[in-house]
Amino acid sequence: MNPKLVHQIFRGIWVSLIVFIIGLFIYYVTPLIYPFLFGWLLAFMLNPLVGIFHYKLRFPRWLAVTVSMLLFLGGMITAITLLVANIVVELGSLADTLQEQINEWVAQFNVFINSTTFQDIIERINEFFENNPKYQETVNNNLSSTAGSIADVSKLVIGYVFDTLKKLLTSLPNIATLTIIVLLATFFINKDWYQIISRYSGILSDAVVKTSRLIRTDLQKALFGYIKAQLILVSMTALVVIIGLLVLRVPYAITIGLLTGLADLMPYLGTGAVMVPWILYVFFAQGNIYLGIGLSVLYGVILIARQIMEPKVLASSVGLDPLATLIAMFVGLKLFGLGGLIVGPVSLVIFSAFYRARIFHDIASYIKKGSASE
Repeated sequence: MNPKLVHQIFRGIWVSLIVFIIGLFIYYVTPLIYPFLFGWLLAFMLNPLVGIFHYKLRFPRWLAVTVSMLLFLGGMITAITLLVANIVVELGSLADTLQEQINEWVAQFNVFINSTTFQDIIERINEFFENNPKYQETVNNNLSSTAGSIADVSKLVIGYVFDTLKKLLTSLPNIATLTIIVLLATFFINKDWYQIISRYSGILSDAVVKTSRLIRTDLQKALFGYIKAQLILVSMTALVVIIGLLVLRVPYAITIGLLTGLADLMPYLGTGAVMVPWILYVFFAQGNIYLGIGLSVLYGVILIARQIMEPKVLASSVGLDPLATLIAMFVGLKLFGLGGLIVGPVSLVIFSAFYRARIFHDIASYIKKGSASE
């Protein structure tokens, strides 16, 4: 066998083994250190703000980090409080409206039961059963079976709801502990940010540091760009829906608009998961032609705006091809479920960053020649 080919095979096996070991390391170590990864990510996001307080306003580094974190937490808590308060108010009004609608349905049902048409139907059914007693037994058995099935389904639904509430309540202490760890990690990482970078840069070679810097810069642009792009698109959808519903004088416009904006993150369905059933209900159940046409026009505006804005936002914020992003979201969804909608595009961003940093090129060159090409 050609010695050159043998060396290439061994180098390929060696590279595959290293990649496998790194993958195992990430798989087993990530669950142990993920709070600190979140802390690093938050510190990375707050670092520009910390720099303003530290360098321009001459705050001590620890004070700059503290003020930045307090501003961030204060802004998040304020936004969430206002949002939750508004949603609670609108949900309370919605519950009252639903109760009124249910009472109206009950009244209509009672009127139907007491009507002569329904009484005639009952009399004909009784006559049929009197003339055909064997059918009555079959119907009774089917009704009993249906009632049992409904009872079983009700038990499963109620059990699922209570299990979810139980898990949520029991996880609150863990969530509080995790939040404290993330905040402490953010503080210490950001306080010693440049010391940490210089410490680890001194361990690595210049080539590795240069490549790592390229990857970090690319990932910074792409990952934060992807998050920014999704926030822009979801906010745009929610804003258009809220304005449209306010124009149509639909109650609970803010709550419905926010929920529709979140539904825009769903692949394939998107806002259609909310708008299409709503439009059909308004047309055929309520018979409200004016509102149905208004919602249809609003849905069309959302689709057109999304199709126009999405490629531009993704191209400017992330630099990824929309088709490649769609494929990554679909593959992530199939492999990891709903979480794959984030894992897929993030993985695509990472692979794209590695490709632009010539990592794959250097690996291929090492396998072929025994050294990375310049």
